[in-house]
This record gives sequence, structure tokens and C-alpha cells, in this order.
Amino acid sequence: MKRMTLRSCVAALACALGLAACGGGSSGSLIVGGSVSGLTQDGLVLQNNGGDDYTVTAYSTSFAFSKLIGYDSAYNVTIKTQPANTICTVTNGKGVSSAYNVTSIQVTCLTNNYFIGGTISGLGNATGLILANGADTYPVPAGTTSFRMPEKVSLGAPYGVAVFQQPAGKTCTVNNGSGRMAAADVTNIEVVCQ
Repeated sequence: MKRMTLRSCVAALACALGLAACGGGSSGSLIVGGSVSGLTQDGLVLQNNGGDDYTVTAYSTSFAFSKLIGYDSAYNVTIKTQPANTICTVTNGKGVSSAYNVTSIQVTCLTNNYFIGGTISGLGNATGLILANGADTYPVPAGTTSFRMPEKVSLGAPYGVAVFQQPAGKTCTVNNGSGRMAAADVTNIEVVCQ
């Protein structure tokens, strides 16, 4: 009887040690994920522990790997592929899981920004012309023949330059003033004054 009990205890101890060596013996029920901010382009691929890939689509605000991890398991979330013209970084991406889902990982993306501008014809010495792209305004000095709006526009974002205020004694119109920002400065907007 004592032999049976001793064998049972030894077997139970061996099982416990074997499970502990595998990361606590969990069944792999914990999510690894977190938040995403500033992502305006497709192409971001995250990776956990060098092998579990997750593709994050543009404008996503969160992510979660499909492969679950166990209790007391290591995770290491990194950027495998950056989106075009965007730099993403990972914060809180490395650690060891506890008894709860890992949701504190933060992915922050900064998209390249570009200027918009073009030419002005016919303004002469007239004063008072103000161009606007949304809330971004540019008071155009008299005699100006080219312009560049003060604030940059993010890649992929819409823009629309319009005449906010006409100059004294003239009427100005805008050609090629709207579109979606590509991966370069916009220089072909035309402001024509008569």
C-alpha cells in the first residue's frame, strides 16, 4: 500500500515538473493584443515570438493574434513589415503572461506628411487673397506667383484648396485644388486671378 502511494506521488511530481517546464501547463487560452493608433496605410504586419504574423489593416484601432498563449508564457511583439511611407513602433511588446489576457501592447504609427501648393497667376499687386485647406489658411502677399500651404497633409488624407477670401478688385479660382495625398509634395495646384 505504501509503495502505491509513493509511486503515485512520484508520478504526480514528474507530471507537475513536466508541465512547469512547458510554461505552467496552460492550455493556451490567453490573448496577446493591444491598441493601434495613427495607422492610415495598409501593409503593417506584426509578429509575436518571431513566427505568429498578424496583418493590421489601415485605420484599425486594435489587434489580437489568433494564436493564444499559456500562463507564464513569453511574448515578444515586433514589427515584421512597415506600411509604405509610415513608421510604426511597439511599446510594452515584450513580457511574460500572467493569468490574464495581454492587452497593454501599443502600436503607434506616424505617416509621412507632405506639402501642398502650386502657382498663382494674375494676382499682381492686389491684396487680401486668402487660400484655405480646411482650417489651414494662407494669406497671400501681393505679387506672389507661387504658394505652399503652411501645414503638411498626411499620406492618404484628402485635401481641398479653395479661395477663402477674394483679393480686392479681382476674382480668383482654383484648378486641381482637391485630391488625396500621394507620397510626394503636391505642386500642381493653380490659382488664377482675373
